[in-house]
Amino acid sequence: MISVFVAAVGVLGTALGAALSAFFAARSEGRRQGVLERQQVRQELMQKDAQLRELRLEHLRWRRERRQAAYLELLTALSAADRANQQYFRELRAGAPPMPVDDARLTEIRRLFKDCEQILYMVALEGPADVAEVAQHLIEHFGALVAAVRQYAEAQSAAIADLAEDSNTVDMTGQSFMTTQKKFVSTARDALDEIVGEP
Repeated sequence: MISVFVAAVGVLGTALGAALSAFFAARSEGRRQGVLERQQVRQELMQKDAQLRELRLEHLRWRRERRQAAYLELLTALSAADRANQQYFRELRAGAPPMPVDDARLTEIRRLFKDCEQILYMVALEGPADVAEVAQHLIEHFGALVAAVRQYAEAQSAAIADLAEDSNTVDMTGQSFMTTQKKFVSTARDALDEIVGEP
């Protein structure tokens, strides 16, 4: 009977040892699986973050290119309008009063100016706000310059003897326009550099 009892205790001990070993092995495996799952989740999150960063950078590049194109288009249109306006003013200055107002040229200058105003909307949409604000001032100053040249042409056609005041108005308005143009270029360049530097 004792041998049966010893055998039963041995079997129970072996079974209990096997059960404890299985329990600890399962627990250890569970921990290992938990660690692997957390690592996998962490890697997936890191991949998603990397993809989001890449998408943001791509969007910023795309946005910068659109802004740069809008800024350049505005400057190019203003340059064409300004050349036409200056050429007409130079011809008026060189001529002897009374010279008839060249309505066709004034209409062309006005059309070029309207093109600039249309491009201003694109600059305002592309932003940022400080660039749009300076662009608005630039258009306003150019509008004032166009009006000053028109006034000079009308004064010349009316054979006003002293055109110096009107000529000075054109010169001062032109200087104001050029100063604002430089400010626009500087503000636009800063905005483009700022976008490139964003993470």
